[in-house]
Amino acid sequence: MPHLVLLYSPDLENDVDVQGLCRALANNMLGHYDENGKAVFPTGGTRVLAYPAAHSAVADGKRDYGFLYANLRIGAGRSKGVHTAVGDSLLEVLRTYMNPVINSRPVGLTLQIDESTNQVYDGKHSSLHPLFNKTS
Repeated sequence: MPHLVLLYSPDLENDVDVQGLCRALANNMLGHYDENGKAVFPTGGTRVLAYPAAHSAVADGKRDYGFLYANLRIGAGRSKGVHTAVGDSLLEVLRTYMNPVINSRPVGLTLQIDESTNQVYDGKHSSLHPLFNKTS
């Protein structure tokens, strides 16, 4: 964790560099530090996943509507200030990629951050984290 999942109307792929957006969002996440100078998100655990909705209905269906919904799921323990800084920063990246299409037709953009405060199981098995946790 953290996992940022993008769900979007498939028509956006004609107007938005989705892969570039994913990389820009991941890079942004990795650039955040808390009040003590510690990285907010672990490099090896940072994921941005994007999925076009196979089926959707947007608003009244009378126009060429689109949407992008972004949900960031993070573990508990970060301050409200960190939540706000991360959210504002990620929203700015999303706006940079989405504004050209938003300015040309009706498209909704939503970013939500959920904190896992009642986690009942967190199993992990990874060869990624050791690549970034080396101390030498």
